[in-house]
Amino acid sequence: MTPAWPRLERLRQRARFLAAARGAKVVMPALVVQSIPRPGPDPEPTIGVGFTASRRVGKAVARNRARRRLRELARRVLPLHGEAGRDYVLIARQAVLTCPFSDLEAQLVQALARLRRRGRESRPPSSSA
Repeated sequence: MTPAWPRLERLRQRARFLAAARGAKVVMPALVVQSIPRPGPDPEPTIGVGFTASRRVGKAVARNRARRRLRELARRVLPLHGEAGRDYVLIARQAVLTCPFSDLEAQLVQALARLRRRGRESRPPSSSA
């Protein structure tokens, strides 16, 4: 039997992107990762993911290429290293266009690890009584 990987669900509503912008953020050379817990209960393990590339990345062709690279990156990395029950927004920076894909993968894995560490540090220690 194969392990139950979390299902990826695309974020399509602006409100979800704005909510993620208020959450935790990690800045890497080629991308920015924003994260927030998903609203409501999930019947199955789900990771929400959205993609953004502003005009600072380049013209339309460059922005589309950047988003394609981010989509493939999320497809490969998030089921293994992301947390189910969270929304992630991947924001392209200009370096995403020229960075080797293996470096992009390493940056996303590192960003997700930082977000997980931050989440553990911000939780109060459980008291055993």
